[in-house]
This record gives sequence, C-alpha cells and structure tokens, in this order.
Amino acid sequence: MDLLKWMIRAHEENTKWQNSFSPFSPHPSMEVGDDAFAAVFHDFTKRLEKNYPFFHPSYAGHMVRPPHFAATIGYLATMLVNPNNHAFDGGPATVEMEREVVDQLSAMFGFESSLGHLTTSGTTANLEALYVARELRPGRGVAFSEEAHFTHSRMCRVLGLEGHEVRADRHGRMDVEALEELLRTQQIGTVVLTAGTTGLGAVDPIHDVLALKERYDIRIHVDAAYGGFFTLLRGSGAAEALPPEPWQAISRCDSVVVDPHKHGLQPYGCGAVLFNDPAVDRFYDHDSPYTYCAPAEFNPGETSLECSRAGAAAAALWLTFQVLPPTPSGLGQVLGAGRRAALDWATRIRSSEALELYQEPELDIVTYFPAVRPASTRLVDETSARMLESGAREADPVFLSTLKVRSDALVSRHPGVTADAPEARIIRSVLMKPEFEDFVPRLHDRLEALACSQTTLR
Repeated sequence: MDLLKWMIRAHEENTKWQNSFSPFSPHPSMEVGDDAFAAVFHDFTKRLEKNYPFFHPSYAGHMVRPPHFAATIGYLATMLVNPNNHAFDGGPATVEMEREVVDQLSAMFGFESSLGHLTTSGTTANLEALYVARELRPGRGVAFSEEAHFTHSRMCRVLGLEGHEVRADRHGRMDVEALEELLRTQQIGTVVLTAGTTGLGAVDPIHDVLALKERYDIRIHVDAAYGGFFTLLRGSGAAEALPPEPWQAISRCDSVVVDPHKHGLQPYGCGAVLFNDPAVDRFYDHDSPYTYCAPAEFNPGETSLECSRAGAAAAALWLTFQVLPPTPSGLGQVLGAGRRAALDWATRIRSSEALELYQEPELDIVTYFPAVRPASTRLVDETSARMLESGAREADPVFLSTLKVRSDALVSRHPGVTADAPEARIIRSVLMKPEFEDFVPRLHDRLEALACSQTTLR
C-alpha cells in the first residue's frame, strides 16, 4: 500500500471536515514559520536515526515492530481530531469503535458476555484485573509463576496484596503441583497464568489450573499481553498449529489481558483488559460533575481506572481489524508466519555446530546460545554478550537481545554445561514480523558466523 497516499488522504478528509464548520482565524501564538520549523525538524529526524531498524528482519531482538499501515493511517487521521475516549462526549465516534473492537477481542477469547476496554498498556490492564480480584477476594494473596512478567509482583505492592511466586517447570511453565501446594494454605485468592511469557514465550497450563478453580475458590486471571493473539492458531491442523487446550480454557477464566500493540500490529500504547462477568463494573462505580454529560451513552471512563485515553488508539485498532480481523484467516495468517519461522529456525539450530537451542519455541520466541568449549555458564554468558554487541556493529548488522537465565535452569536443559556462575545471558529473538519466514535462512547463517567469530576471539 502507498502509505504517503493515504496520509495525504487523511489530511484532506480532516480538512474537509473542519471546513464544514464556520470559519475562524487561528491565533497567531500558534504560528510557526516554515524556515524555523525546517531547522528543528532536521535535528528531529537526525535524532530518530539513532533507533534500531525495528522494521527490518535483521532486527531479531525485542518484541518491537512498526504498526501496520492501516493502524498508522487510522491513528494519524484520528489524532488530527484528538478525541478522548474517557467519555462519550470526548469522542463519540471512537468510543463506538472501542466498543466494537472490545467485542471482537472478547469473541476471540470466547467470552460471551463480558466487560472490557482498551488501556494504554498491558501493565495498566493487569493492574485493573488485580484490582478487581482484590475487591472480590479481600485479604487473600496472588500467585504467579517465577517466569511471569514483573508487572504482577509490582502491581501487588501497589495494591497492598501479598504476591506469591510459584516455581516453573523445565519448559518455563507454571508447575501445577507447586501451585496446588500453595493453594492448600488458603492464602491465595487469585492465580495469574501467562499465555506467552515475555522471556521464553511459554504458555502456562491454563486448562489444568482451571480444574482447581472451584476446589480452592480462586479467581483465574490470564496475562496474555504478549501471546494472546496466538489463540487464533489453536488446533488449526497446520504446521504452525498450537495445542488447543490452554487457549480454549481462557473462555472460562475470570479475566484476560492482551496487548494489541504487540501482535495486534498497533502503535504503542494499546492494551486491553476483559472481564468474563460484566457485573464487576460495580467496582469502578464513580461520578463526575462535568464529565459524563451524555448519561444515556456508554462512557468507558465509568468502567476503567484510567481517565484520558487516546481515541486514536481505538480508531487505529478498529481500522486494522476491518482489513485484518482477529480471526484465523485474518490476523492469524500474520502470526502463523512468525510461528513457522520460529519452528524453522529451531530446526536449523538443532543441527548447528555453532549454536545450541535453549528450549523448543512455543510461540515465536527463539532462545539459543553459542556452542562454547568448554561448556560453562560463565563462557556462555560472556560469548552471548559479545555476540549482542558485535552483531550491531558489523557491516551487515544483526540486532539481538539477551535473556538472563539461572544456571540451574540452563543445566537442567543442557546437562553438559558446567555451572560456574549463578546465571548466564543467552540470546533471545522475537520473530513477530512475518517477513522472518523468508529471512530465517540468512539470519541463521549470520548468527552462526557471529557465534564462530566470537568463540575464536576468546
């Protein structure tokens, strides 16, 4: 698609809309001359060049990618209006769009009658889910895996809740036996399960924990901020298909969080929190003497902890879902490409003499490390760090990220490695751009060469 064409069209449509109202003179205090702006814009664009090439498949590091063109155009066109989705009066059009995309997200997870809204981040979305959990299970703590996002322990402190870390198994998933042992103490009111950990991309056994829900009177919250959209690949029968059980179980959990600004192809920040029971809106109950001027209309601010939120975020997601709906045949095709790329690369690494696979990828995160000799955690750590730094400096650069793992976790997966340091950095690559499907062979060759060059420098 011609991005420039539609950016111009967005400006033209906004100008046409503005001209439908009576004319007025802009205040001179807002005027900036072209020459003055040209100078600062030059400096501005130069500073932006310091960014890594998130758009390019040579960037195989963190979970960062540019938004889809539809999201960019939707955000830009709406930003020119700048609606605020706190209340219907602040953004009539975009509040309606938000309700529609929330319904689509709810349907994606199998929530039949739900309450939900967009947020500025997954962190805020998780805060809201834990806030409601605190109100429904007062005086009881929250359990989460040691591989869960640090959001949960931090939000527990914010909310005055006691957080309990549960050990993970050798695949990075919550250990259900360890969880049940903790549940027997009757200290836990809420269990947070992760559908796609940000380190390894591991999916907790949601279906197994669901069997404990009634027995221990717990709420189950699913943090699917990173991996939520992978539910579109559940049980498809294709090479990239995922086991359906944990994803199907989400529909019977109490709440779920997902970040459209990750696999939903949106710009930052766009998160979402969904509750299976609409009656939890009573915990948001409040009033404002000046905000909700259209009481008969839906006001997202009456069911969220946040106040001002960009209506442009809702519009961008709405427009994206019109061309790439959250269905297996829509957005699922994008995720499928990244999943196939991860499986392909894992196969290549398994047969490599220069790289070793840390563990099998569950989603689209591949974790690996240089095959060093002698094999020790200290040497793995040092060589991985050199690969990270050297890769970005080479003439044909490759941009990576590292993941700190405990020595016992590394040795349990690779018994031939000697634990001579408490932890080690390994390499972590998030293949969330579909272009990786074609780029993986080249990327693998680059990483093998990089690993060999760094091990010989030792």
